[in-house]
Amino acid sequence: MQRSKIKDIFNASQAGGDVLVQGWVKTRRSSKSVTFIQITDGSTLQDLQIVVDEANPGHDAASGLTTGCSVSVEGTLVESPGQGQKYEVQAKSLEVLGGSDPETYPLQKKRHSPEFLREIAHLRPRTNTFGAMARVRNSMAYAIHSFYQERGFQFIQTPIITASDAEGAGSMFQVTTLDMANPPKNGGQVDHDEDFFGKPAFLTVSGQLEAEIFALALSDVYTFGPTFRAENSNTSRHLAEFWMVEPEVAFCQLDGLAELAEDFLKHIAGHVLENCAEDMAFFNKWYDDSTIATLEGIANAQFERIAYTEAVDLLLSSGEKFEFPVAWGTDLQSEHERYLTEKKIQKPVIVTDYPKDIKAFYMRMNDDDQTVRAMDVLVPRIGEIIGGSQREERRDVLEGRMSEAGMSHD
Repeated sequence: MQRSKIKDIFNASQAGGDVLVQGWVKTRRSSKSVTFIQITDGSTLQDLQIVVDEANPGHDAASGLTTGCSVSVEGTLVESPGQGQKYEVQAKSLEVLGGSDPETYPLQKKRHSPEFLREIAHLRPRTNTFGAMARVRNSMAYAIHSFYQERGFQFIQTPIITASDAEGAGSMFQVTTLDMANPPKNGGQVDHDEDFFGKPAFLTVSGQLEAEIFALALSDVYTFGPTFRAENSNTSRHLAEFWMVEPEVAFCQLDGLAELAEDFLKHIAGHVLENCAEDMAFFNKWYDDSTIATLEGIANAQFERIAYTEAVDLLLSSGEKFEFPVAWGTDLQSEHERYLTEKKIQKPVIVTDYPKDIKAFYMRMNDDDQTVRAMDVLVPRIGEIIGGSQREERRDVLEGRMSEAGMSHD
């Protein structure tokens, strides 16, 4: 018999018929005549109840099960008389696939702190939190690929080990095969000629450069993969490793990029709300009761579009006391972005046309010679979530900007 996933069992239109279920025991309670087992297989947040009566040959084994045991159960799917559960399985046979020592198995039916779970990382995925997080991330990854694939984009796999620093996008982790306890030296400096690549190499901070190259051949491309930043900043906005999406679109101006970014965020938020409702309800209940409302606000809103200069004027006239001063020519901080999205405009905002001096040299210069065709997408409770720009295609202007930045364009 083929194994049925618990998620599919609960999605069945009606009870009846035999099923094979395999998973891990979360709880077990027994009486003289019957044993009730709650098992999970990770396909859903819900547990499935297995009922083993005393006439079942597997009853003795079932009555000795403890949290963490793995089991294989064949039985009949029936409607459950208990509250909060649609179906249960009346077991016909039960096999213990793996035991669990209750004296040493660390996960029990209670909430565990993140600090404790870090000490048992090999078991964290069995908790409700990490299981829900994994399912949501999986669903989001699917939605990211489907969004771009349905629009004719090509998925580009960019290098993870690179010599490029992506115009200084962040501090980099170095990769080397040299013996750092006794590295070869030349003139007092580490001699990277003897390293694996013959030069310094790093973990990537961005696949942008390679994506731009492919966009000039394939038109519409995107990257989606791991990114590394060696910034020793312990805040919720800094990660040493994360996954990043980077589309590059040929023959596209800033308005088209802004529309693509808005459609993308709405697609992802809507997909998660529709396909991960159970897991999002869990996060909404136990972690942040505004989680679902925030996603709904992204999925359903018409994003506001304002120029950077207008954003600065709104902040200056707000009467708010910000930790970081507001002035034209300085970058917006998280507190400024959240004021715009949560208090002033109260929905996602796309800020465009930033001062050239706070943006990269390759962003297209506006006619005022002071601002560039750059954008940041800001959403409530987060701030900036997407950054992008229209690239400078005029060679003379591009070379002039490179000269201003002290860069060679030979």
